[in-house]
Amino acid sequence: GEALEVNREVNCVIDFIHGCEAQLQKLKKQKEKGLLYGIPISIKDHINCKGHVSSGGMVKFLGQVKEEDSVIVQVLKHQGGIPFVKTNIPQTMINYDCSNLIFGQTLNPLNHQKSPGGSSGGEGALIAGGGSILGIGSDVAGSIRLPSSFCGLCGLKPTGWGRPWASAQTWLAASACPPASAGLTGMLGPMARDVDSLALCMKALLCQEMFQLDPTVPPIPFDEEVRLRGNPMSPSAQQQS
Repeated sequence: GEALEVNREVNCVIDFIHGCEAQLQKLKKQKEKGLLYGIPISIKDHINCKGHVSSGGMVKFLGQVKEEDSVIVQVLKHQGGIPFVKTNIPQTMINYDCSNLIFGQTLNPLNHQKSPGGSSGGEGALIAGGGSILGIGSDVAGSIRLPSSFCGLCGLKPTGWGRPWASAQTWLAASACPPASAGLTGMLGPMARDVDSLALCMKALLCQEMFQLDPTVPPIPFDEEVRLRGNPMSPSAQQQS
């Protein structure tokens, strides 16, 4: 309901993912609930979800319904998360605004005269407006970080594991657009209203299911201790590095 209200206000949702209630009932019957059990998660347009389109903001992709979930969606579901909407992007995603000729302009919920940023602008607008508590965006040169900044959120572009743009059909979730440069590493990452939510999402994603489904991701679990220390490097440490 909240997502609908936010969408009416700022036009940030492009599709509602079907089967959420059935998925929740299935999860309730499982003994192991997962780190993201019951959490509704919004998903950026170009991330593949079974039975839905990944448009990239371009008409040519509207007829291509995806036959299976991308790896990140599979892992989110494995951890008990419930992907429930797909969110708007700028056409081709190579833009710091959030508008295309299919779904129109997304507005910033904090100020309708301003842009939510891009390219994960629909995510930024929906989360900042209160319609989602956790979302998955993607970032090459700021596409998570810009909307997070514009909308007053927290966002993380993870380290570019493996080779640049490796596993586009899995960790990068079948982007509708080719990489702009082989020297740029595009990554999916979480967006939320606080750092703890980002940490929980990363801890959930860096699990055995991810490592098995995507061999380009090094099998290194999320290090909670490093995050909790959070101290700036000392001058001596900086010199050594």
